[in-house]
Amino acid sequence: MTGTKRYPPALPHFDSVKEERLHRKQRLAASFRLFSRFGFDEGVAGHITARDPERLDHFWVNPFAMHFGQIRVSDLILVNDAGEVVEGEHEVNRAAFCIHSQVHAARPDVVSAAHAHSLYGKTWSSLARRLDPLTQDACAFYNDHTLYDDFGGVVLDTEEGKRIAHALGDAKAVILRNHGLLTVSDTVDAAAWWFITMERTCQSQLLAEAAGTPMPIDDEQATITAGQVGHPLAGWLSFQPLYERIVREQPDLLD
Repeated sequence: MTGTKRYPPALPHFDSVKEERLHRKQRLAASFRLFSRFGFDEGVAGHITARDPERLDHFWVNPFAMHFGQIRVSDLILVNDAGEVVEGEHEVNRAAFCIHSQVHAARPDVVSAAHAHSLYGKTWSSLARRLDPLTQDACAFYNDHTLYDDFGGVVLDTEEGKRIAHALGDAKAVILRNHGLLTVSDTVDAAAWWFITMERTCQSQLLAEAAGTPMPIDDEQATITAGQVGHPLAGWLSFQPLYERIVREQPDLLD
């Protein structure tokens, strides 16, 4: 990767596939550490994937039953389109394969997908509703998230993964009823950020509705704001301060 650090940061450029792969894996490991920091872990549930830049039907993912707060670059495993671990020493979470393999297959534009059983996301999902544009941050999801209005238990079948991918469509996120949130983007950075800010958006709307009757942003302004805060570059950029902080605090994640 070329270029020097600057503020605001610029999108990276890579001199080789190997360099790009390492970059994605570093962002992936950092995303797990951040999810742990924000309390998104729930036992063995949750996974974030990064499409391999060379083997496009393969993705990197967290090992099954390893805590988000312990994951390093060297712990990540590479899984193929048959659910086989082709690099790494650990097992894959079956639900991770069933969901993410179908999302990656349906969306060639998606480099990364993030899903966890975070508190406010899963609480909001039980209402079987989309989020409203109540705040500037919420506008990132205005007309750009969907609802999977079904629940069939733990996702252990790729057919359910296909239904989730279909419900996602071309949006950046889908609310999985009685389950939680799933976000996607063309970078690991943005996919992780969309999850983080969507979780906070769920929390914000739950608090607002508990306090009274919130006033949504009107359609015109919500649409304009969505173009400003909901662009993939905006998601990527918002992740950069978090990445720098977690790497400085927990440099072992790069091992």
